[in-house]
Amino acid sequence: MQTPAPARHPDHTGEDGPDGRWTTYPGAPVDTKRQLLVKLAWTSVWALYLAYPVQDLTTGQHTPAASVAGAVALAVFLAAYLSLVVIRNRPGLPQPTRYLPLGLMAAIAVTTSYALGESWLTLFTYTSVCAAIVLPGRFGFLGVLASTGLFAVVGLTSHADAETLIAIGLPCVLAGLAMLGMQRLVATMRELREARAAVAHLAASEERLRLARDLHDLLGHSLSLIAIKSELTGRLMDAGKAEDARTQVADIEQVARQSLADVRSAVSGFRRPTLPVELAAARTALAASQIELDADPRLAEDRPGLGAEESGVLAWALREAVTNVVRHGAGATRCAVHLDETWEEDGRYAVLEIVDNGPGPGKSGAGNGLSGLSERLELVGGRLQTGPANRGKGFRLRATVPLRPGPSGQ
Repeated sequence: MQTPAPARHPDHTGEDGPDGRWTTYPGAPVDTKRQLLVKLAWTSVWALYLAYPVQDLTTGQHTPAASVAGAVALAVFLAAYLSLVVIRNRPGLPQPTRYLPLGLMAAIAVTTSYALGESWLTLFTYTSVCAAIVLPGRFGFLGVLASTGLFAVVGLTSHADAETLIAIGLPCVLAGLAMLGMQRLVATMRELREARAAVAHLAASEERLRLARDLHDLLGHSLSLIAIKSELTGRLMDAGKAEDARTQVADIEQVARQSLADVRSAVSGFRRPTLPVELAAARTALAASQIELDADPRLAEDRPGLGAEESGVLAWALREAVTNVVRHGAGATRCAVHLDETWEEDGRYAVLEIVDNGPGPGKSGAGNGLSGLSERLELVGGRLQTGPANRGKGFRLRATVPLRPGPSGQ
């Protein structure tokens, strides 16, 4: 479920705030009151099946006192049903508190079914579903069976007809079992997200270790050489050998400059994004926003003629475009990413194109993100094009960088 987002702007600025887009999905933690209200609203949709008890109250077959008591019981039942959403998102509450609404729902279902008739047997379906949600582990399955068994006992002892028992009994057990499956799916999704986060953390740690090793290898020998030559320079100066000392100082300067260049190269390689990494990050970000990714498989392959600098700039373009889709593509459901080649008058170019089916660019001009991306592309001889996608719907970002000639000059 996606909430309405601000009008599409062709760039992103700032962090996600209370007015930004956010997405809820099954099992997603609730962080704000707004998210809690959305979950309550979606849960309230299933209250439509309470139409049978409501209809029973409006037929006039009960006394006024019984009708009032039934309406109060139904209101309490609905409040207990919705309170489970709040309780499930308050992990600090004691365990008994979590089970009180479920027990209250079961008691109301039994009492009203005996007192008001077979139309109220529908309440057992809600009890079965809530038992599957609230009770932990295998107790959820036992709760579904217990709710269904209680329904059968009450239905038979209250002399409900066979058609009603079948029409309500099947949803009672099947809805409970379906919710158990959903709970398993949610738990699996949560474990996958945690595993993905752990893998990303390990990858970042490994990259930091690689950088530390590279810096040690680059600077260890150079600094040792500088220390030795500095000591030798001091001895030569003490001995009055100025020319020899000047030669050693020149060597120290050369070693220091080379070390500085090596460090800059190592850090630059550490910070430069790559297309496969950015594609994986894009897939995660878009999936979290419930946006389908249509990605060109060639993005993960090495492309002849595409240098490291040009590839890094295209990776920046992919990151910027996906960030725009996630933050400003209100209503977007699909994002296509394709890498191709084109021939122009001055040579061969690689073209990265990202298109979504959102509302398209707004009336505002390009922000800092797209301006910075345009500058990066210009530094490598590329260019940036942005605008509406096909038929004026969606947003298109097209980044072009030159391909280097091959060994044969092609």
